[in-house]
Amino acid sequence: MRLLPLAAAAAVGFTVLTTGCSTVDKAQACIEANRVLADTATKISGLVDDPKAMEQALRDGATKLEGVADKAGNTTLNEALQDLADTFKKLNIDDANAAVDAAQKVATDTARTVNTIAQECT
Repeated sequence: MRLLPLAAAAAVGFTVLTTGCSTVDKAQACIEANRVLADTATKISGLVDDPKAMEQALRDGATKLEGVADKAGNTTLNEALQDLADTFKKLNIDDANAAVDAAQKVATDTARTVNTIAQECT
């Protein structure tokens, strides 16, 4: 008879531990996502005159966002980060005009993702 309460307590403890782990994963993903976005924004802001370098910085940022999305443990956060990564990858920056357009699109789409991160991470 004593084993039943012990098994129930163990099940509750396991649930708390796995829930806590998910929360920690989500919190870490929130921190990492914001860091990747800030780093990427900083890099591309100085590359408007170098379209190919800007394109590469966006590809690198996309790869990092995908890594964070994979660890997010939150569907909404995962989708927002993956969508932004996809946007970064699809941008073709052939000249200075395309670089300016890309920077504007990145700013707009990143702002939307930052809003989602704020909603999901509070």
